[in-house]
Amino acid sequence: MSLPSIDFLKSPSACVKDDVMKMVAPGMVHEITRWPFYTFLGGAMFCLLASSVCHLFFCHSERLSYIMLRLDYAGIAALISTSFYPSIYYSFLCNPFFCNLYLGFITVSGVATISISLLPVFQKPKFRNSRASLFFGMGFSGIAPVLHKLILFQGQAEALQTTGYEILMGMFYGLGALIYATRIPERWKPGKFDIAGHSHQLFHVLVVAGAYTHYRAGLVYLRWRDLEGCNQ
Repeated sequence: MSLPSIDFLKSPSACVKDDVMKMVAPGMVHEITRWPFYTFLGGAMFCLLASSVCHLFFCHSERLSYIMLRLDYAGIAALISTSFYPSIYYSFLCNPFFCNLYLGFITVSGVATISISLLPVFQKPKFRNSRASLFFGMGFSGIAPVLHKLILFQGQAEALQTTGYEILMGMFYGLGALIYATRIPERWKPGKFDIAGHSHQLFHVLVVAGAYTHYRAGLVYLRWRDLEGCNQ
């Protein structure tokens, strides 16, 4: 009698490798470094964990709610900044100058955003739109490396495919930030969405959708570079 599947016991790295191997012919893979991809996964998991902890302990006390909100904002900034790592590193694998330039910029931007979000004044309700705009702007800073990638790899199928994923990811994140800032739909019918369907819940759903979309893009990057390395 065969034993039941134990795939759920596999490590995250083994699961990622399995996903990539399903997309590549056996014997053709020469694995490149995975740290940019794992950095993104770590940022995504930290963001979702920080958000869960924030919602769990937010109502404990005024002091703890202050700390939890800081943690939540740090998680969002971490997710946005680490999302750039796979796309930048694997797109400019053969161009160290631009790779380091873009990675350095998004890293500094992420640290600056986290630092600003730690300021007490940043938590005031009147800065709600400013908070959303700050994260929204950091996300849109990724347009430059994406356009650069398209110019560098004109006609390359993987470049077009990953760009499609990245546009979809940006739409998910952007729509989430817009819904969060405008408080849709509860602003239209106050009290009707207190339990389910309010803007904060929709925001989280869209964040998860964006993170998963970027995961799919990351698999394409890994397949591409595993097969071609620095051959352009």
